[in-house]
Amino acid sequence: MSDQKEQDKSARILSIDIGGTSIKACMLDEAGKPLTEYTKLPTPEDSTPEAVLETIKELVGDLGEYDKVAVGFPGYVKCGVVETAPNLAENKWTHINLAQQIADLLGKPVRLINDADQQGLGIAEGKGFEIVVTVGTGFGTSLLFDGELLPHLELAHLPITKSKDYDDYIGNAAFEKIGDKRWNNRLKKIIEIYKTVFNYDTLYIGGGNAKHIDFELEPNIKQFSNRDGIKGGAKLWAAQEKYHIFTTHPKQ
Repeated sequence: MSDQKEQDKSARILSIDIGGTSIKACMLDEAGKPLTEYTKLPTPEDSTPEAVLETIKELVGDLGEYDKVAVGFPGYVKCGVVETAPNLAENKWTHINLAQQIADLLGKPVRLINDADQQGLGIAEGKGFEIVVTVGTGFGTSLLFDGELLPHLELAHLPITKSKDYDDYIGNAAFEKIGDKRWNNRLKKIIEIYKTVFNYDTLYIGGGNAKHIDFELEPNIKQFSNRDGIKGGAKLWAAQEKYHIFTTHPKQ
């Protein structure tokens, strides 16, 4: 019986998705099946590293025991270290070893990657060249080939007009300013650019504003929910460790 309990414990992965609007979490088994309810708290208004850690501590307190932690973060991450966070507290997220801080906070090993990358692992079917994008606070992107995550590119910060990058053009601030109709026209333009540049096999669109899409999507374009994307935490731990998938252990 004790061996079975230990096996059950080792199969439990705490999956966390840090977003510009909310921080979400649930427990997964090693196949990505949810073991607990999907819970979330608002991202702190003053979203410094310290405030985000406090929110994570509060969020996961009642979820039960787990063996390891997977974290998606809205910015550029390399080897568990955050280098950018354009939609969180300004000038507070340069070279922050967030993976180490979360590992020390929770006392478990952590894998931390870009949030769209983690969602991509949970969404992609592993067939050919797949792109996962999120249209929420900003514009998240993830690229995968035959199910394997490619090194992260901050495509959100490529210019799309003389004065705007993708974040400015299609992010939530733009949505609130220009409204549904113009925002949908902008999304159509982005899809056409992606078709021409990437020739993807499948494009997946998620994020908080995906529910506002009012035009028919082509057969190889699919929508997904954040609840689907958080399942990527299990695949993150199943993936081979590389420079962009890096395990951080708590300090003894």
